[in-house]
Amino acid sequence: MTSGNSPERTSLLGLNRRARWLLPIFLLLLVGLTFRHLLFPDPHTLTPFSGATMGTTWSVKLAGPPLDSASHARVLGAVETELDRINRLMSSWDPASELSRFNRWASPQPFPLSPSNIEVFALAAEVSEQSGGAFDITVSPLVAAWGFGAEAAGTKAPSPEQLSQLGERVGYHRLRLDLKSGSIRKQHPGISADLSAIAKGYAVDRVASAIAALGYPNFLVEIGGELKAHGQKRPERDWRVAVERPDELVRSIYAVVALRNLGMATSGDYRNFVLEDGTRRSHLIDPRLGRPVMHTLASVSVVDPSTARADALATAFGVMGIEAGFELAARLNIAAYFIERQDDGGYSARFTPAFAPLLVTGPPETTP
Repeated sequence: MTSGNSPERTSLLGLNRRARWLLPIFLLLLVGLTFRHLLFPDPHTLTPFSGATMGTTWSVKLAGPPLDSASHARVLGAVETELDRINRLMSSWDPASELSRFNRWASPQPFPLSPSNIEVFALAAEVSEQSGGAFDITVSPLVAAWGFGAEAAGTKAPSPEQLSQLGERVGYHRLRLDLKSGSIRKQHPGISADLSAIAKGYAVDRVASAIAALGYPNFLVEIGGELKAHGQKRPERDWRVAVERPDELVRSIYAVVALRNLGMATSGDYRNFVLEDGTRRSHLIDPRLGRPVMHTLASVSVVDPSTARADALATAFGVMGIEAGFELAARLNIAAYFIERQDDGGYSARFTPAFAPLLVTGPPETTP
């Protein structure tokens, strides 16, 4: 037996005294950090919103301090109000929409359009002219005949006689838009319009404007794969989004793009197609030929300040194919990223000079 404190006991007593001395400091720091978080919330959090619209899904990521319940409700209400409004104007599935009523209009008299539809029809006509008719919102009878869209006629390919008859109802030049009176006139009573290749992009733009009008400068809006990056995710960090690998079986990332105050839209044939006798039939219909595209271009992504314009251009390039589409995009100085199928089952990419500065490495904020 020994007397006094052993070295081990002395060490433990010292540790206990230090622990008792440090514990109040630790508690004070913890309380201080809690109050700091309450008084000065993290300025770089992401507040997510999501829902369903236009037969697909939508999402918003708002960068900045956390929102209180009232602010959260205001943002959600603004988004849903804008989406409902656009759906009432441009839906091909809703028989009461303005677009559906126009499609049933068989009179040679002008049909009055809302300012939003005037804007979309005018942009569609512009892209139709630029692409030599590769983009054409009057293509809906052909889309239905080949088994796609709201009025799909089945999966059997139409006969040459049917295609010839339908061709009389197709042609963007057969629509006469009057911007002054806010109306449109059909040159053939059977003309109808399908805005599915531009309406989602337009909705993205309108939702972005609605959120910005509430005073939020930094957010990412996405509807059915079309998106817009407004501001930045955080200081000195732009939003990063994914270009999807065009594979119908597995969803994965092919490239990553950094965006700020820009929209991006993608068109491809790898999600929506029909197999007939072992042959893939794309949902992309060439209005100039009256039949699905047959080239090797799998997808094309376009970046533009207007997501609606990017949406329409991506469809136009997707119809035109890799050579003609790339040539037009480069000539118009459009940021476009083309992914082409190879004979060995792989893919190769080609992008315009305007797209090159947008490509980055690292993970995206949105994934396929």
